Amino acid sequence: MLILGQIANLIFPSVVLSLFTTDLGGNVTLPCKLQAEESLFFGSLKVTWIKVGEDQSQNEDVLVYMGLLHKRTYGNFENRAFLSDIENGDASLMLIDVSMDDMGRYRCEVMDGMEDIIQDVILEVKNGVVFPYSPHHGRYNLNFDDAVQTCKSQDAVIASFDQLLAAWKGGLDWCNAGWLNDGTVQYPITKPRQPCGGVNSRPGLRNYGFRNKQMSRFDVFCFASKLQGRFYWLVQPERLSFDEAVQACRDDDAEIAKVGQMYAAWKLEGYDRCDAGWLADGSVRYPISRPRKNCSPTEAAVRFVGFPDKKVKSYGVYCFKAEK
Repeated sequence: MLILGQIANLIFPSVVLSLFTTDLGGNVTLPCKLQAEESLFFGSLKVTWIKVGEDQSQNEDVLVYMGLLHKRTYGNFENRAFLSDIENGDASLMLIDVSMDDMGRYRCEVMDGMEDIIQDVILEVKNGVVFPYSPHHGRYNLNFDDAVQTCKSQDAVIASFDQLLAAWKGGLDWCNAGWLNDGTVQYPITKPRQPCGGVNSRPGLRNYGFRNKQMSRFDVFCFASKLQGRFYWLVQPERLSFDEAVQACRDDDAEIAKVGQMYAAWKLEGYDRCDAGWLADGSVRYPISRPRKNCSPTEAAVRFVGFPDKKVKSYGVYCFKAEK
């Protein structure tokens, strides 16, 4: 009966699932705590982490530990999965450089020769969008600190290498080099051409390496996560100047939208509107998720009109209303 009970518990863990959330490209620790008495059987301790599939045949091995001389990670988890502090009775799994493929249910199995412990956790990865940004005074004007602050001002964070890599795999092609959060300067190319590494170069991330964070000047790649609110076009009877656009959003109990919010609405929610509108940085842009004649006919994109004179009454406005 004990064996049957253990098998049943192995297949249907009786624990309350904990939910953990991390950003794309970030790091996360999934808990699996050993009972104090388990350390007495440390010599026979075995810890197994698996990623649980829809059925048993789709389970993925993540990590196996059977003492200090036998530790192994598998597949895409190699060099990314580690036990936090097993020597002190902590079998928690640390994952680095998290990707969207890492999202799902994980199971920690602890076998000590006496009793098997099963713990399950759910990992959610916050999706997001990488976008290039240069300020109104032109390209290649940001040192590293400026770049960090610039992304923050657009409701985003400076992107990581893994986030830029994922964006490149998703089709991002941009020929201006930008800062990443590790202090490197890179840019993604899917269609090699002469001004962007040469026509004979391969697609990939062009890497300028680490640059002087104070003296070097580049653009920046930012990362915006899922919106915590509503991004929308504010219907107005007339075109607006920038100051009028700001006030119009305030009058609607909202704020003028930021660039990161437009990108998140476009990429993560499929927002589509063929009307150029003011944004908080003084730029004018419009998001197209369904390419068509006169509306970004060749590709889905956030189209950039420019940084026009703020007194010109030629555009509408995009607003953002945060969740309450």
